[in-house]
Amino acid sequence: MSMWRPPERIRHDAQPGRWPSAAEAERSAVFQPIRVGAQELKERTWVPAMVPWRATEDGFVTPNVLAWYGRFARGRPGALVVEATGIRDVASGPLLRIGDARFMPGLETLVDTVRRASGGETRLYIQLIDFLSVRRRPDPQRFFARFLAITPAHRGALGMPQASEGAVRERLAGLGPAALAEVLSARELEALHLGARERITDTGYPHIAALPQTLPVLFAEAAARARQAGFDGVELHCAHAYTLSSFLSATNTRADSYGGSLANRVRLPLEVLRAVRRAVGRDYTVGARMLAEECIAGGSTVADAEFFAAELAAAGIDFISLSRGGKFDDAKQPQVGAAVYPYTGPSGYECMPSYYSDARGPYGRNLAPSARVRARVRAAGCATPIVAAGGIHNFQQAEAVLASGAGDIVGIARQALADPDWFLKVRSGRGEAVRLCKYTNYCEALDQRHREVTCELWDREALEEAGAALSADGKRRLLAPEWDPAGPAQDGPVGVE
Repeated sequence: MSMWRPPERIRHDAQPGRWPSAAEAERSAVFQPIRVGAQELKERTWVPAMVPWRATEDGFVTPNVLAWYGRFARGRPGALVVEATGIRDVASGPLLRIGDARFMPGLETLVDTVRRASGGETRLYIQLIDFLSVRRRPDPQRFFARFLAITPAHRGALGMPQASEGAVRERLAGLGPAALAEVLSARELEALHLGARERITDTGYPHIAALPQTLPVLFAEAAARARQAGFDGVELHCAHAYTLSSFLSATNTRADSYGGSLANRVRLPLEVLRAVRRAVGRDYTVGARMLAEECIAGGSTVADAEFFAAELAAAGIDFISLSRGGKFDDAKQPQVGAAVYPYTGPSGYECMPSYYSDARGPYGRNLAPSARVRARVRAAGCATPIVAAGGIHNFQQAEAVLASGAGDIVGIARQALADPDWFLKVRSGRGEAVRLCKYTNYCEALDQRHREVTCELWDREALEEAGAALSADGKRRLLAPEWDPAGPAQDGPVGVE
């Protein structure tokens, strides 16, 4: 399933810009320390959470998980955020989990691995996530034979009030698209065409109605485990298509005190924050990842994000990391047997734009909204650090983020995947050795298929190298090759004025 692309299809190539000398880097804003909650970052660089699909099917840390984060840590960014980690003890595929004490030994080893690999320089946070049920798109015959609950409304629409359930199912299975649209409800059609998906507005289900009571406890317990495991802090996942973000969304029409108005929509994230704070104390870093814009019809705007960020900041959150888009609402139809993926529509493109783009291009699309959010937080009297991200790959872009007021910390995700040593190279005056991301979204396509995420710029290099970990099919290396600072510069463009 391909990602949505803007119709303009204008090619934008990443540019190295001018790389700084070591002395210039030392004086630059991006390599200055900054206080974030309970600690100081040695520099204002940040690797946001990226799911690499290296955990076990039941959520445990593996050697490949340790190697993945160790590789980023050797580049010594200011902060590194561990992938979205599930707070419930429920099956969720090869995604890390923190919903039970049995996950602790692996998470403790992960912390130790990053500490050693970064020489203690990189702060390590873990992103805590909750998500609702999303089912795979069903085979239509099985849907009508087994999954669809037959109701009086179906019988009435078909004129079959006394027919057996089997006869009703058989009749439905034989209808064409137009007739089905007359008989099935909008949610039933969605379950057929996309796969059934729970929403926070499905308050007829007791577990959905009770989310405001259950989530603060679950997040608090997970945060306490994170502190016990040795992480420097936690990041509450309030972004994209997941539960807390859905409460913030303008599409949240819950009729209780957790939907509708801006104040109601931010209520649960604030209650989660307070519960987490009670569990871990004031001397532990607690931040949030949230959207500057949802980028969907009828979705939350930058003005909404300004309000939410100011409320979170006033409530004592230690950092706010900003993203955009990535919603289920406009996602493409998956193939039968696959689950809908929230990064395939226009909002998904806004989250991860590629080098073929519109006239605005893929670099810095979220910076203007980020600047507005930061300005609102400052106007509220809060000095909460804002992490700004989105297509940042060269030193001059990073400096401009800080100089323009778009953020206090620079988030570098896909560029860090392309070259985990970006931070070391640029800081040491070796920017010409940076392997520049091309923004083809090769990595995103692997993520969409839940395959181990790698980068096309290095995953076919030195497959025979001793000790090189390979993908399940043996065709790709799982880690970027090591950089030898004493060796020759890697192939790549040299910075120009």
